[in-house]
Amino acid sequence: MTSGDLLDHPQAVRSGEELDAQKLEAFLKARLPSLGGPLVIEQFGQGYSNLTYLIRAGAREMVLRRPPFGAKIKTAHDMGREYRILSHINGIYPKVPRPLAYCEDESVLGAPFYIMERVSGIILRTTPPPGLDLQPPLMRRLAESFIENLVELHAVDYARAGLGDLGKPDGYVTRQVEGWLKRYQNARTDEIAEMDRVGAWLMDHKPGESGACLIHNDYKYDNLVLDPAEPSRITAVLDWEMATIGDPLMDLGSTLGYWVDGDDPEQWRQQSFGLTTLPGNLNREQLFERYSGLSGRQISNPVFYYAYGLF
Repeated sequence: MTSGDLLDHPQAVRSGEELDAQKLEAFLKARLPSLGGPLVIEQFGQGYSNLTYLIRAGAREMVLRRPPFGAKIKTAHDMGREYRILSHINGIYPKVPRPLAYCEDESVLGAPFYIMERVSGIILRTTPPPGLDLQPPLMRRLAESFIENLVELHAVDYARAGLGDLGKPDGYVTRQVEGWLKRYQNARTDEIAEMDRVGAWLMDHKPGESGACLIHNDYKYDNLVLDPAEPSRITAVLDWEMATIGDPLMDLGSTLGYWVDGDDPEQWRQQSFGLTTLPGNLNREQLFERYSGLSGRQISNPVFYYAYGLF
C-alpha cells in the first residue's frame, strides 16, 4: 500500500448537489487563464455545514466551497468572510490552503463560492483510513502536535494580518455563554432540568477574559490535513467558517467538547466525533496542561471551558 492510498478521496457528486460545469469553467478560466483541460468535478464526504468539491483541470487540483443548496442563513455560510480569512493569514500562518478566487455572483452556481488550492493528505474521520496503522506512539505524537498547532494558531498576529475587525473580543466570554443559552431556549422542545442547571452554572462561573486572538472555533482531528509520510505532522487546517477574534481558552473549550477520552463512559465513546479514544491520545486533562504550558496562559477553571464546549 502506498501513501496515496491513505489520502482523503472524493466521490461522485451527490444527487441534487451538482454544479454547472460550463459556468464554473468559464469563471475559472477568466480568473485563472493558465488553467487547462476540461473540468472534472467530484465531491468530498458530507460535512456538517458547507459543501466541498474537488475540481480537476488537467493536472491541477482545486477545492470549491459553497453553502448547502437552499441555505437561508447567510451569516452561517458566509463564503466571502471565509475567503477573506484565508487570504489574510496565508502569508503569516503557513497551515492554510492558498485561496485562488472568490465569486459572489449567484448567477454562476446559485450561491457565492470560493476556490482554494487542494492540500492533499490524510484526514482522520470517525474511522481510520484503511491501511493506516494508528499505533499508540503515533497517536501520542499526533495529540501533542494537535495542541502545539492550536497554540501556534492562537499566536498569529491578527492585526498584522489585517483581521482586527473580524470579531469583537471585548466581552467575548459573556456574549458566547448568553448567546448559546438563547439559542438553546429558542430551540428547546422539552423541559430538561439538567440543561437549565448547566446553563445557570455557566452564567454563575464565567471567568474573566484570558486575552484576544484568532480562534478557529471548530478545531478537531477531521479538520486537519496530515502528512501521509508522517501522519503526526499537520500540514493544513481546514474549515475556517466560524473563525473570529475571541478568547483563546473558549476556543480550547470548544475543541475539548469534541474530545472523548478512551476511558469515558461507553455511551460517550459511541458518540465520539473522531479518533480521540484510540490508545496513545492525550486525555483532556493532559491537553489542558500542555496548552497552558506551551502558551503560558493559566487555566484556573478548566471545567468551565469544557462544560461550555459541551453545551
